[in-house]
Amino acid sequence: MKVSDFNYDLPKQSIAQHPSEKRDHSRLMILNRSNETISHHIFHEIKHELGPNDVLVINDTKVIPARILGVKEDTNAVIEVLLLKELSKDIWEAMTKPARRVKIGTIIHVGGRITLECVGIKEEGLRDFKLVYEGLLIEQLEALGEMPLPPYITEKIKENDRYQTVYAKDPKSAAAPTAGLHFTKELLDEIKSQGTEIIPITLHVGLGTFKPVSANIIEDHHMHEETYLMTEESANRLNLAKQKHKRIVSVGTTSLRALESNYQDGFHPGIFDTKIFIYPGYQFKAIDALITNFHLPKSTLLMLVSALANRDFILKAYQEAVQQDYRFFSFGDAMFIK
Repeated sequence: MKVSDFNYDLPKQSIAQHPSEKRDHSRLMILNRSNETISHHIFHEIKHELGPNDVLVINDTKVIPARILGVKEDTNAVIEVLLLKELSKDIWEAMTKPARRVKIGTIIHVGGRITLECVGIKEEGLRDFKLVYEGLLIEQLEALGEMPLPPYITEKIKENDRYQTVYAKDPKSAAAPTAGLHFTKELLDEIKSQGTEIIPITLHVGLGTFKPVSANIIEDHHMHEETYLMTEESANRLNLAKQKHKRIVSVGTTSLRALESNYQDGFHPGIFDTKIFIYPGYQFKAIDALITNFHLPKSTLLMLVSALANRDFILKAYQEAVQQDYRFFSFGDAMFIK
């Protein structure tokens, strides 16, 4: 299967540069897979699509200000580091620019508060660093770092919490699970009051979610691992929901990837790594429906939604979204595939 099969034309002005004024006032496109119909709504109307036979699975990861600028100890060259994943205590995998300047033993100082030593070299600009700092790392990053907004967002974000979900709590993520950005606490309370269960899991978003596809053939693309946590309580609640034949609705592709990775004759508690790559032909076993944003052309996430609904239907929906002036990507509008 060719990567070019998942391309579409997107005007630059369709890329949302800032969040909507109110979280739940984004637009919502609903795709019905059974009859391949498309309808248009406001996001808070998602509550009308949910009821007591549904389970909403949210990803409660929290974005850290993971993009830091430092200077190389021997040359004072400026090095940009994007912390992606904590491999072990204070050892982090990071995207590094320019990576060619960073060798084993390279020391980088960040604001006089964090020192990074390169302890591992990987492909595609990735490096492993040992971090030295005082106090709590998150406090140092909040003082020195920037929110790691995607490169297609060129405007500064006014409020960092708009790149966090209202239920974010575990700070280790390099990007937001953006489908969840549309929910307010009030909307979640309304959904709960209707009898819909809301179950949290945690997947720390890293390179596996947003790395561009450079291969020409889908199967040649290499996914990077991301860490996710399934608590015993969440696993038990999800297993009970399966037994009762409830509809499991994933909020976002990160929740979906964690659920599909975890499900093996049931859901299992623990901390796991996943590099699952979902594209057409994949048979879903954990989830039944998906709330998601609109994804980049030729991206793994567009391939994922094309596996849930067929590719032609998805591309037709995307074309209609462009014509109807929907806002695309991280700060853009939402889609419910049911």
